[in-house]
Amino acid sequence: MRVPLSWLREYVDLPPTETGRDVQAKLVAVGLEVETVEQIGAGLKGPLVVGKVLTIEELEGFKKPIRFCTVDVGSANGTGEPQEIVCGARNFAVGDKVVVVLPGAVLPGDFAIAARKTYGRTSHGMICSTDELGMGDDGTHGIIVLPPEHEAGTDAIELLELVDEVLDIAVTPDRGYCLSMRGVARETAIAYGLPLRDPALLDVPAPNAYGYPVKVSDPIGCDRFTARTVVGLQPEARSPIWMQRRLQKAGMRPISLAVDVTNYVMLELGQPLHAYDRTRIDGPIGVRRAEQGEKLTTLDGTVRVLDAADLVITDNRGPIGLAGVMGGANTEIADASEDAHTTEVVIEAAHFDAISIARTARRHKLASEASKRFERGVDPQAAAAAAQRTVDLLVLLAGGTAEAGVTEVSAPSGPRTITMAADHPDKVAGVAYGRETVVRRLQEVGCDAYGQDELLVTAPSWRPDLNEPNDLAEEVIRLEGYENLPSTLPTPPSGRGLTDRQRLHRRVGRALAGAGYVEALNYPFTGEAVLDQLGLEADDARRRTVKLVNPLSDEEPSLRTTLLPGLLGALRRNDGRGSHDLALFETGLVFRPTGQETKPVRLPVDRRPSDEEIATLDAALPRQPRRAAVVLAGAREQAGWWGKGRPADWADSVEAARTIAREAGVDLTVRADQHAPWHPGRCAALYVTVDGEETLFGHAGELHPRVIKELHLPERTCAMEVELDVLEQAVDGALRAPRISTFPVATQDVALVVGQDVPAADVERALREGAGELLESLRLFDVFTGEQIGEGHKSLAYALRFRAADRTLTVDEASAARDAAVALAAERTGAVLRGA
Repeated sequence: MRVPLSWLREYVDLPPTETGRDVQAKLVAVGLEVETVEQIGAGLKGPLVVGKVLTIEELEGFKKPIRFCTVDVGSANGTGEPQEIVCGARNFAVGDKVVVVLPGAVLPGDFAIAARKTYGRTSHGMICSTDELGMGDDGTHGIIVLPPEHEAGTDAIELLELVDEVLDIAVTPDRGYCLSMRGVARETAIAYGLPLRDPALLDVPAPNAYGYPVKVSDPIGCDRFTARTVVGLQPEARSPIWMQRRLQKAGMRPISLAVDVTNYVMLELGQPLHAYDRTRIDGPIGVRRAEQGEKLTTLDGTVRVLDAADLVITDNRGPIGLAGVMGGANTEIADASEDAHTTEVVIEAAHFDAISIARTARRHKLASEASKRFERGVDPQAAAAAAQRTVDLLVLLAGGTAEAGVTEVSAPSGPRTITMAADHPDKVAGVAYGRETVVRRLQEVGCDAYGQDELLVTAPSWRPDLNEPNDLAEEVIRLEGYENLPSTLPTPPSGRGLTDRQRLHRRVGRALAGAGYVEALNYPFTGEAVLDQLGLEADDARRRTVKLVNPLSDEEPSLRTTLLPGLLGALRRNDGRGSHDLALFETGLVFRPTGQETKPVRLPVDRRPSDEEIATLDAALPRQPRRAAVVLAGAREQAGWWGKGRPADWADSVEAARTIAREAGVDLTVRADQHAPWHPGRCAALYVTVDGEETLFGHAGELHPRVIKELHLPERTCAMEVELDVLEQAVDGALRAPRISTFPVATQDVALVVGQDVPAADVERALREGAGELLESLRLFDVFTGEQIGEGHKSLAYALRFRAADRTLTVDEASAARDAAVALAAERTGAVLRGA
């Protein structure tokens, strides 16, 4: 809601020295979100005056039409002589009153005006458009043509109200009353402790039987409908400048007098209105639900197919408006430029059900100023006052006559009363406000409060959000000042904190970050296209997805079954932006339906669901394991003065899995595998031991070249994905810190020749088991193939570290342990000691 400060002063007598920033601070203190204060006309400097066009000479020989004009600016130029100005616009004629800026002036944007020669003539100033003066859109995009009654030489800065401050307020859904000057003025009056001049306090005639006939068939959807008629509108009547300027400052475009008046009253009182051309209405006005498939052409020219839940305004022909959202084109007020002028209007001021309007606006993707207000709650008692205000303005500005008939159809309703303990706000805030303060603050927001220890509070009609004691307590607390609440840190009960599972997940994230990976959080959505690009088989479990009823994107209508698409998309975007050395990771849930899920039940909203209903809902959920994944591309180690760099390869992705396993104190087993989307010759299956059995933990390696091409990834991109829930099951008790021996280590290196198809993991397992308890660590530091080894064979070189906890090992002890390890490796894998 854009609130011009000059308009706000009409309802609250603010101190003359108060600026927009001062008002912003006061409103923020009472809970309104004032996002910005716009300084309209900042830097504007005159002379800027009204001018009368005396002559227009068309200049020839130029690529675009150019006119040389003489303009009467009175005595503003100091001579009284006509001002010579060159102008390219064509929407004005001789005799028109225009806005002229003279040499020496400065327009918004620090645009200084001076006499200059152009198109062979000297232009002494400029004839201005709304854009050049920063006035906003008036629909013409041309020169401002003023009403003829303004004298030449009149100060246009004051006439057009070009200098002002506008507060831009972000109105939250529970503060719909602040989508009006009336609502913001009320909050301003409370913040300053000043009286409010309520613009809705008008003398409204009682309803009678002579008004325009209205029939409401759905009193739940429309509980109040007021109709008034004004006839004899002058076709040539235009909206006055002050009204146009207020609409522009509030962010609306002036259209025609009748439409501008309804928009103006909506901004003033918060009640959306609609004006119908009475000559275009066929019979009584009705309010009902639409018939399925009915059609309506709205004011924006779109033919809309209606739903049975839509609330519509009708006449004898059918729908003429989408209630609370937008009117129909067949009863539209005729624009002043049209041949058929509107001289008789029927004014609608109604109150519609907030939920119905919100659903209709979203169903048709048609958000309007009216629907924005109705769905947040409109004061039902303001309808009659808004209709009267509209009638008064049309009579005043358009020379119309208000007919005596007043139609008001309303459903019976009583005031909303809330019972609240007088000290309830004290208990909520932890501050002793006292009964007098509570009652005073509630009265300031429009409530009536009676009683001593127990208050009976009647909520005002414009506050549909006040329904229970906590709502009233919030009003007291915010007006007393959130900044005055004491800051008290809660004392957490002992024994509470992170679970072992949460600690493990955090350690995994820290370990990957410490290893040089950057965390990237992605949306948990996916689509069939990316699963095809990953090369997944038709029967792959990752293709069984959970479809969303209302997805954010039609291209990603399902919940993800793997973390890789999101991470690879992030890697592709960053690579495309020039970051080529990338290492990203993510931890998060994936969604794996088992096929055993039941159909979910619709939970009640009027009570807490029962345990059985919650259990039924849980049974409908898919399995949601937490996984971790990394992707790598480019250089893993940068080159520098220290030496050459190294590109990332499949071994780095496997090492990322080892890093995760080490955080849990779990040994990882690596075996060759073939699994999409990895390269069949560079894919590793990762296993951990759970309850004595090897369990698949995840996969790592280099992506398949076809996948890299389909996803437009850098060459040799690598990835790893593991399931943290499996890792958690593999943890054997609390993580134990390693023992540090004070005795020296004995290092023995062995090079074993094995068949090309023998996994290094099998050799390593045999060496570990054969070396026994003295083995402290084992590391593969070289893999060699060549003629010296023989075709179909490879050499694996390991560094074995031996250490005893209670003594220094002898050479014979270390050698015996090494020989035992080699012997067991030879027995299980056929390994031969190289050079033997």
